[in-house]
Amino acid sequence: MMKQVLFVIIFFAGSLAQTVRIPNIRFSPEKYICFYSDNSLTIDGKLDEVQWKKAKWSKEFVDIRGRKQPKPRFRTRVKMLWDNSYFYIAARLQEPDVWGVLKEHDDTLYKDNNFEVFIDPDGDTGKYCELEMNALNTTWDLLLIKPYRDMKQPAISNWEIKGLKHKVAIMGSLNNPLDKDSCWTVEMALPWAVFKELTEVSVPPQNGDQWRVNFSRVEWYVKIKDGTYFKSVNPVRHKRMPDFWVWSPQGLVNMHYPEMWGYVQFSTEKVGGHTVPFIETEEEKAKWFLRQVYYKERIYYQKHHTYTNDPKKLGLKNRRFANYITPPVVECTSDMFEAALIRKDKKTKLCIRNDGLVYRRKNVRRE
Repeated sequence: MMKQVLFVIIFFAGSLAQTVRIPNIRFSPEKYICFYSDNSLTIDGKLDEVQWKKAKWSKEFVDIRGRKQPKPRFRTRVKMLWDNSYFYIAARLQEPDVWGVLKEHDDTLYKDNNFEVFIDPDGDTGKYCELEMNALNTTWDLLLIKPYRDMKQPAISNWEIKGLKHKVAIMGSLNNPLDKDSCWTVEMALPWAVFKELTEVSVPPQNGDQWRVNFSRVEWYVKIKDGTYFKSVNPVRHKRMPDFWVWSPQGLVNMHYPEMWGYVQFSTEKVGGHTVPFIETEEEKAKWFLRQVYYKERIYYQKHHTYTNDPKKLGLKNRRFANYITPPVVECTSDMFEAALIRKDKKTKLCIRNDGLVYRRKNVRRE
């Protein structure tokens, strides 16, 4: 019998948009259990309902590059709930100077201080959405077919989260440099119907389902001149640019690495009830292993303008899984590849391809 070919071929091509970099932190996304809310929440930004008081705060946001970076100047945390109609998100952003300029829907809100939400329901790193808000309650919603590193076309900015409810509350005053503020809070309700455009997984989610989600905060340095806020130079980076603080660190300054986002596990347990453990799955660990193949193949392509089926050239370290056969099978041409971990029952395999998409498919045996 012929030996199994270590790296074997694939489809899906192409010219790709950005240089791929490997996140510079250990893979350890944040986790959150999102409990069920049995009462309808009033979206007013105040977070004073009993259901919100029962929900736990997330860990505090950290620098986008990781926990070894300087601690953010101001505290940021989020909470989440869900019911049969909506996915609810709340955030509290400590802020001594609450300001905002942009008032038009779909303005580029990262030019203000803002709060951002990223959601990939099936965790395949394709077809995900982004929602941004500023202290003026202005929103910007976008659809991304793939991360920017994997495509040339821009995000779809005219895509809309139909039925979105959102509100901001300010503990202090808006655009008033004469006082010091406490914080601003964000409350939003995203209707489940919008996610049916992004995925084939169950929407609303079922008990125990895990979605990939992350949150970001863009925070500019400001100074006061003639009674008005102006953006000032970042004293660390020595140029006019903001800080980026996130719930689950990315390991680089780029929110569009969906594989680094946190895990939100939905529970049908009512908020404030029994504790629910997070479910660790081997498949998620296998996905991360395949992501290493993706990184190394893409970096190899950047240098040599071709992919390779030689594991030595990739420097890939093998690891063992209880339910998958290793090493992975990789099929490649000069301009495309697919890497696959075949399950030990030989019926299905977990795959990743050169545009970063992760997916399962039936294992077709070859004679």
